[in-house]
Amino acid sequence: DHDFFVVTVPGEQAAFSTDLSWLPDADQIAFSFRDSGHGVRAVYRDGHLVELVVFDEKDLPLGKVNRYRVLLDRSQIASQVASMVARTAMEASINQASDESLLGEFLTNLMVGAARYWRGERLSGHIFVKSYATEQLVQLLARHVPAERRGLLDNLAPTRRFDLVYPELADRLDVAANRPAPEAASQLLDLAEEALGPRLPAFPTDHFAVAKHYLSNGGEQHGDL
Repeated sequence: DHDFFVVTVPGEQAAFSTDLSWLPDADQIAFSFRDSGHGVRAVYRDGHLVELVVFDEKDLPLGKVNRYRVLLDRSQIASQVASMVARTAMEASINQASDESLLGEFLTNLMVGAARYWRGERLSGHIFVKSYATEQLVQLLARHVPAERRGLLDNLAPTRRFDLVYPELADRLDVAANRPAPEAASQLLDLAEEALGPRLPAFPTDHFAVAKHYLSNGGEQHGDL
């Protein structure tokens, strides 16, 4: 797929986002739709996905970006995008959740997900364990586990390229993702304890013990959470 920004003079954004005939091979576009105030997605018949965001110069600072190339610049766009990258990195750093918050959400999402699975809400259970809790664990692992290729990680999407930077951890996460939600929750709990326990001075051992007991005992036979 291709992701890109189009920067127009004021008043021309609508023309570029509503009429896509200017895109290459536009006659091969199978469907398109607006996915945000400035964003459009178009899917070609061969499956190629194009994700574009149309800004005018005054709206460009609204964007977030961490990797870029400027292919055409008629108005000092490159310098503005460079500033966007710096601001994006600063905001990502400032807005990071604390370890305490991420660990708390991770543990409670594992428990809630398992409980919902046990009482028959399997779809919701999978989402809590394999989406919410997994993403929180990925953020913690990326923050605290050393790796040679950390520069590949994406500060806007924690799971992007995680597999390239932490292949062994990613393999274990993948195995967990293919198990029933309660079993996956136990595997994620074990992984977090092994990888983070030695690296966090204030690792919440007691909190993990509570979650482990709950998961090991079927939520005290499917207790409500």
